[in-house]
Amino acid sequence: MGASRDDFPHYTYDDYKIWQGDWELIDGIAYAMAPSPIFEHQDISSKISYELRDLLKKCKNCKSVLAVDWIVSDDTVVCPDNSVVCGGFKTKFIQTTPKIIFEVLSPSTKRVDRNRKYNLFQEEGVEYYIMVEPKGHFAEVYKLEDKFYKLQGEFSDEKFIFELDDCKIEFNFKNIFED
Repeated sequence: MGASRDDFPHYTYDDYKIWQGDWELIDGIAYAMAPSPIFEHQDISSKISYELRDLLKKCKNCKSVLAVDWIVSDDTVVCPDNSVVCGGFKTKFIQTTPKIIFEVLSPSTKRVDRNRKYNLFQEEGVEYYIMVEPKGHFAEVYKLEDKFYKLQGEFSDEKFIFELDDCKIEFNFKNIFED
């Protein structure tokens, strides 16, 4: 028999704030982040950030955010690799639901990104969830439709249009996989 959720301690944001190292907290369960992101992960994440910042220059209500905690609830805190947040910039952390979240997959966190975070982001109403696979040089784009994610496609050198509140941005996936 496997362990049930009742077998694990239930942590809160107050616990999370004093932990050392990089952690995420989902429904009171602590998840250790990779010991330290490797060069390839950080390179792709920085290219995503650059692309988003450039595209959002004309969108006055939305900003690109690089690895900032999103406090979802008292027992759920995640730190997406890249987010687009529209409005609500007056706090130290993300406290409104991001419109777009990019996660660069790594072997140690891939299962959590593909399952727990996928379900969390879907439940919280994140409009677009993009999982970037560095080894395969592709990204899966999911769009929230009728409260469920629908795969829009796998992208490696194509463009995709994200529709935000007041603007549309045409993201070029080729730019994040180029050397």
